[in-house]
Amino acid sequence: MTYAVGSALQAAVYAQLTNDAPLVALVGADIYDATPPGTPPNTYVTLGPEDVKDASDVCADGAFHEFSVSVVTDQAGFQTAKDIAAAICDALVGADLTLTRGSLVALWFLRAKAARSDNGTTRRVDLVFRARVQDN
Repeated sequence: MTYAVGSALQAAVYAQLTNDAPLVALVGADIYDATPPGTPPNTYVTLGPEDVKDASDVCADGAFHEFSVSVVTDQAGFQTAKDIAAAICDALVGADLTLTRGSLVALWFLRAKAARSDNGTTRRVDLVFRARVQDN
């Protein structure tokens, strides 16, 4: 197993999201690789936790990365959050990301959870994706 491609995958996912015109039209520049410090914007996207499992084979070291991308908004109802979540899926599912180390074999959507947080004042959608990478 290797975690060597983890940083390259995160950078490629972040670049894909920040350069996706439909997503940027919905959230502007408020796409982060960590929760923004201080008072966050009313609506934003952030990269979240990641779990990694070995996927090495006789050809190369590799791994399955399950990572989350979250939408957080103070807009009433879930419509805004779900529209942004759909744009994130459109940007990532099946994307042909170029990594600075290793390569992306496949990228797909696994699951999502929509919930209220902060005593019901914010809406949050946590999307979980799985990427298969190899370090070649």
